[in-house]
Amino acid sequence: MADESVLPANEPVPDEIVRSILIKASAERVFAVIGEPGWFLNDGEYREHRISEHGPVTQVTDPIHGTFQLAVEAHEPPNRVAFRWLGGGLGEISDAPNNTVEFVIDPAGTAKRNLVRLTVRERGFAKLGLDEAVRRRNYEENLRGWEEQLEVARTLAEGGPREAADDATADDATADDATADEGQAAVPEKTGGA
Repeated sequence: MADESVLPANEPVPDEIVRSILIKASAERVFAVIGEPGWFLNDGEYREHRISEHGPVTQVTDPIHGTFQLAVEAHEPPNRVAFRWLGGGLGEISDAPNNTVEFVIDPAGTAKRNLVRLTVRERGFAKLGLDEAVRRRNYEENLRGWEEQLEVARTLAEGGPREAADDATADDATADDATADEGQAAVPEKTGGA
């Protein structure tokens, strides 16, 4: 089986990445995780971040990776949130690159148990510069990274280690395990072409 996190050399770099994962939790519980700006700034293990707002810009400081600026493009609990990466300082949003990360939560379970599909869509690789090799490297790194981050979201939402996740109801933590192993890996979705 081919490594889906590496693009064939003869294919152009797509403009977007789309990945999904099934999570045994309510949409509200998953949104409590993904609604935090910068929750995904980690290396496969959740870390607390210092978050501060400066008008329409949210500054997220990670203890390992440093400081990042994001703008919240959409905040629609409990189903959708989107962030826009902002390069450089706290200048005008219109001056920043147009790279966005959107998370969508869709129901996938039944009335007897909580199950949702969390989908991440990162767009904007075509505008990350003229150097094809740099765009390709960034795309492939992020492709692998989103698989890690979706696992982090699932761990947190299903009752993993994080204080904010403890606020969800006990019913969410005891979701039906009938199909626990079925379809739980990060599922690649069709990505758009460049």
